[in-house]
Amino acid sequence: MKTPLSALIALTLATGFAAAAHAQDAEAGKKKAAMCIGCHGIPGYQASFPEIHKVPMISGQSDKYIVAALNAYKKGERKHPSMRAIAVSLSDQDMADLAAFYAANAGPSGAAASGATPPAEVAALLTKGNCASCHGDNYSKPIDPSYPKLAGQHADYLYVALKAYQTEGNPQVGRGNAIMAGMAKPFSHAELKKMAGYLASLPSDLKTVPESRFR
Repeated sequence: MKTPLSALIALTLATGFAAAAHAQDAEAGKKKAAMCIGCHGIPGYQASFPEIHKVPMISGQSDKYIVAALNAYKKGERKHPSMRAIAVSLSDQDMADLAAFYAANAGPSGAAASGATPPAEVAALLTKGNCASCHGDNYSKPIDPSYPKLAGQHADYLYVALKAYQTEGNPQVGRGNAIMAGMAKPFSHAELKKMAGYLASLPSDLKTVPESRFR
């Protein structure tokens, strides 16, 4: 049975409206970022949970990664009370707008430069973890835009994040990603810290964009 033309038109319009509803708007994201700047808009700002570490730089991450991370907090795949509380308050449109805003504020294309050659021990650890296969050249060109750029990210944050993939059975701490868990679990904390330190030393697209009220 053929679908009536009027129904096809209605379906087409509905699909178009749904797509438009999630169209990214960086200017709208800039306004919505008021809830984010208290942590992500202060250079060097440190969180105290689950231990003291700098909050991650998110300006310059891809829009798809930011949306993926927010959804992971919203679903509880990433366990963090503060981030979950924020994420569950966001609609898909909010996430799209915030992602567009932060992705547009990239650093000065530091990823194009090559970083220092890692010490042999660190190179072996990175090879064992097969990190470049997902996070790309210089750890700043992920093979999938929903994966994060690692180069230049704060070392203490990277260390805490990597340990979170090793954590199981904790209702407040941990990250549920089978691929990353498989990568992180074979390493000691000392090894994770060495990898995080090297990755943090690399040229980066990432930065913290200070909000004017904090300057």
